[in-house]
Amino acid sequence: MRSKIRMRFLYLWAKLLKKIRGSAIVDTRLGKDSKVEAGSHLVEVLMGSHSFCGYDCEIYHCDIGKFCSIGNYVRIGGSRHPYEWVSTSPVFYAGRDSIKEKFSEFARKEEPKTYIGNDVWIGEGAYIKAGISIGDGSVIGMGSVVTKNVEPYTIVAGNPARLIRYRFEKSICKELQKIEWWNLDEPTLRKLSMYIREPEKFIKLYNEMKKEM
Repeated sequence: MRSKIRMRFLYLWAKLLKKIRGSAIVDTRLGKDSKVEAGSHLVEVLMGSHSFCGYDCEIYHCDIGKFCSIGNYVRIGGSRHPYEWVSTSPVFYAGRDSIKEKFSEFARKEEPKTYIGNDVWIGEGAYIKAGISIGDGSVIGMGSVVTKNVEPYTIVAGNPARLIRYRFEKSICKELQKIEWWNLDEPTLRKLSMYIREPEKFIKLYNEMKKEM
């Protein structure tokens, strides 16, 4: 009994320590009910309503849609070393970084923005290259390295990430894209949520409700 109480105490203590680290959020706007867990760094990020990112994520210069789920240890965007120069070392370009000594301070190209659609699930430990677009409703497998644009409602995984399959039949994918349910008001979403597990019934109910509007 005592060992169980002790284990429970140690678990809660470890969880508390994990939480109290806080997160670093700079030039970022979070939507309604969106959440950023402890240890995560967000710089120049726009995150839509009802989205979240897990622990120890790093996200830079990125627009994230609504209802997105981003697992722990995910990396999105980030600074690029100028490999077209003679050297890729930061001692030759402007900006604060890990290197104190500067031989020159040339400006680098502006980092491209990354776009994450709505209702996207990014698995733990995934890496998303700066400047690409992740389509609505897509799923990124854990540990994936995504270097190219991802189509809506597809599941991709691997290093580099490759198409595994579409989430639904293409006709259903197209209908969900037309509906853009993430932009519906909350009362409508609550009614539709009764069929959130059944895409075909969800679409049918939406079309019936639309006729009544």
